[in-house]
Amino acid sequence: MKSWIAKFKHGRISTADEPRSERQNDATTSKNIHAVQELLNNDRHLTITHIAETTDTSSSTAHQIITEHLCMKKVSARWVPRMLTAELKKCRSDTCEDLLGRLQAEPKTFLNRIVTQDETWVHRFDPESKCQNMVWKRVGSPPPKKFKVTMSAGKVMATVFFVDNQGIILTNYLPKGSTVTGEYYATELRQLKKALKTKRRVKLQNGVLLLQDNAPAHTACIATSAVTECGYELLPHPTYSPDLALSDFYLFTKLKEHLRGSQHTCDNDIIEVVEEFLSDQDTAFYQTGMEMLQKRWTKCIEVHGDYVEK
Repeated sequence: MKSWIAKFKHGRISTADEPRSERQNDATTSKNIHAVQELLNNDRHLTITHIAETTDTSSSTAHQIITEHLCMKKVSARWVPRMLTAELKKCRSDTCEDLLGRLQAEPKTFLNRIVTQDETWVHRFDPESKCQNMVWKRVGSPPPKKFKVTMSAGKVMATVFFVDNQGIILTNYLPKGSTVTGEYYATELRQLKKALKTKRRVKLQNGVLLLQDNAPAHTACIATSAVTECGYELLPHPTYSPDLALSDFYLFTKLKEHLRGSQHTCDNDIIEVVEEFLSDQDTAFYQTGMEMLQKRWTKCIEVHGDYVEK
């Protein structure tokens, strides 16, 4: 108290702290920033602790340099089916340009004529993903435990999904002990034509544009002959391109999200659940997926044929 009285006697008029110069941050210097950048250029897997120890700085300083000065963040690598060569990228880009050109030439009918096809395995039990298993808990309460589980051995291959902008046209399930061959697939193509006569006669009259991937069964001579026999036009699809296949990036993803966490005792049960999911989706669901094809083609061209991010 005496010190404050003395200060006011000498002219001070406020008890607030007087302005003072901030302590200079001498850790985030250009030298340290350059050192961190060099370390990351040589190895992008380094930890914050290792960088801090190497540059003789604190972990908080190393983190600040990386995030604020170098504008970087640590992410996991994304799985891709194949390392694309320049030739493969060009093929993907050219194919997408051709398809977009067709769409621009036939804006009202092109997407409506497309029928897509693919196969997938569906398991009797597929454990929930980490994101799906997250729960809310109170502060201080113990976190929930999750025991390691794996996919069940019991599974069924949904051999063919013929999909258009209105929904599912035909689904079949591979008999046990069988494989998808060119002959099997040719039979499916003929079954598709019968289903089209019943469900999509107008589409059949306008001309079906078949969009499929390049699986061996799909490109076998007997299968391509069946395509011609049935009067379908086969649209081009670049190799190693699940990101451009409607079933892979849209339909199967939604289906497997729905199936995760549920258990089924027999093949008939899982087939029933799959059929129920497909029939429950309205026309808007399938129209959205078909419209996403255009966005994927455009994005593929923008990234010069590289894989399209989600």
